[in-house]
Amino acid sequence: MVEITLQELAARLDARLMPADAHGIVRAIRPLDAAGPDCLSFATTDRHHMAAKTCGAAVILVAQPIPGLDKPQLIAADVDVALIKALRLFAPPLAPAPEGVHPTALIGRAVELGQHVSIGPYVVIEDGVKIGSHSIIGAGCKIGQASQIGSYTHLHQNVVVYHGCKIGDHVVIQANSTIGSIGFGYVVIDGRPELVPHNGGVVIEDYAEIGANCCIDRAKFTNTIIGAGTKLDNLVQIGHNVVIGKCCLISAQVGIAGSCRIGDGVVLAGQVGIADNLTIGDRAMIGAQAGVMSDVPAGSKKAWTPALDQVQALRVVGEILRLPKLASKVKELARRLERLEASKDHS
Repeated sequence: MVEITLQELAARLDARLMPADAHGIVRAIRPLDAAGPDCLSFATTDRHHMAAKTCGAAVILVAQPIPGLDKPQLIAADVDVALIKALRLFAPPLAPAPEGVHPTALIGRAVELGQHVSIGPYVVIEDGVKIGSHSIIGAGCKIGQASQIGSYTHLHQNVVVYHGCKIGDHVVIQANSTIGSIGFGYVVIDGRPELVPHNGGVVIEDYAEIGANCCIDRAKFTNTIIGAGTKLDNLVQIGHNVVIGKCCLISAQVGIAGSCRIGDGVVLAGQVGIADNLTIGDRAMIGAQAGVMSDVPAGSKKAWTPALDQVQALRVVGEILRLPKLASKVKELARRLERLEASKDHS
């Protein structure tokens, strides 16, 4: 267990301790509602500031001092950066992956392994595969013929990489994801769906991260591409021939249909669906559960199904929420009209 004084913690996080002579020991990081007297907690919003005043933590990480708080505070220029450092500092110790090839692994012909590579139990590596130095291939992974994996890349348990795929340096692929599966491309011939051959591959560029249980389909002709620094959450489906730019953030259960072009820095919230052959411009942001059926210009913010401009989508939602009240007014007006008609008939 990590134990660290408040003064040492301040130095490690590049933060200012207030008061400077505060004493205490931190052994863990917890949210405000679960922090005990040996914990670091954090406050980033006004609501958090209120909760911090009743929190039992040893010290609170903040961007600006909280007035009236009767416990030590760590003042950091960027709370998120400081919190990442703290989480790394207090990460549970795990045994490093052992170097070398586990005796249960099956290694094909003409396989090239770099220095200090770890190949786990029951891994299958087919002919012609190249794996760079310091990479880790977790238990139960399968890597298809002639695929390439760069240096310092980590494939967690049971990842499947089909043939002819290329994965860069410092890539992380979490458990049970599949790279290079055949895309959903069919042509109806004589009333029967006929699968179009997918002869391309998948390229995952440096520093990309792929969540658990993701599927990235191989291209028909060239490559499906995941750009450098792009992060995929769990349960994401990327169709064939899709090209995703650099440093995109793609949340859980997003589905991108074939041949889409996604620009740099795009954010796709949970359960976004994108129809095939569309272009999403650089730095566009698509809200949760939006259905995108047309191209999205660079820098746009979209929401709803079909995806609308964010301001317009909020207006639409607002009007929908007013519908019950409007329906009541319409019924009342109908009753008044009936009474007026009845009085005219009697007169």
